[in-house]
Amino acid sequence: MNFALILFVLVVVTGVAWVADKLVFLPKRRRAAEAAVAEFDRQQARIGERFADENAAQTRARLRDDKLRQPWWLEYSASFFPVILVVFVVRSFVVEPFKIPSGSMVPTLLVGDFILVNKFEYGIRLPITNTKITQGRQPSRGDVVVFRYPKDESVDYIKRVIGLPGDVVEYQDKKLTVNGKPVPETPLPDYLDEERLGYAKQFVQDISGHKNAILNNPAVPPFIVGAEDFPYRDNCTYNARGVICKVPPGNYFMMGDNRDNSADSRYWGFVPDGNIVGRAFFIWMNFSDLRRVGSFK
Repeated sequence: MNFALILFVLVVVTGVAWVADKLVFLPKRRRAAEAAVAEFDRQQARIGERFADENAAQTRARLRDDKLRQPWWLEYSASFFPVILVVFVVRSFVVEPFKIPSGSMVPTLLVGDFILVNKFEYGIRLPITNTKITQGRQPSRGDVVVFRYPKDESVDYIKRVIGLPGDVVEYQDKKLTVNGKPVPETPLPDYLDEERLGYAKQFVQDISGHKNAILNNPAVPPFIVGAEDFPYRDNCTYNARGVICKVPPGNYFMMGDNRDNSADSRYWGFVPDGNIVGRAFFIWMNFSDLRRVGSFK
């Protein structure tokens, strides 16, 4: 389900109703209210002061309110337009919420984390078409990015940027190298992976100044099993030690922090710039652990 499209349709429908109310229906209701009040005043004048309504002011107000009241179908359309418009604009151009559905970004992001994604840092894009209308900055190595999955663009994925256009990314013997330079890793205490009920080796990697924790299971072999066919697959060389890829222009190489539990660019290829949604930067809720709320690297 394309929520952006649904929201856009709601904006259009409620917006048309709102404009029609302001230009057509509201003036008609005002004329009807003025006519009702005028008719009431004429009746009061005919019956004379002796039999006049003692609560004339309240009656006039009630008549006016009754005639000015929106019909139910207009109340539930035009009245919601400002709220829906604000939600649409904020979600499309400022920040958008997402929920983490899998453990591919453990230990950085856990299943059940609700995150916010910056929608303007990499350039503002039109909703639905995702066409970029402002340039913004290029994603950096180490950024955590939400993007439309190249194999099914109705699905959103979240991974970490490892390779930029033109980079040579090597993942050999479970060690990461970018443009011939090994990415430094500092050991941390083993991490208890509750999803798999076991411990994994944990490291802090430093990629272009971005430091973040990653998991690596030495029991899992280094070679890639089940790599699919994808655009620019000829840019990648698969061997018993892993994979080496040169990132094509306008594309990015993405990996999950949970290296042995992540379907990423090693398996299904590169992410085109047009698929980028935005940079994830904040956990705004995790109902299982409120301590998770806050920014992350």
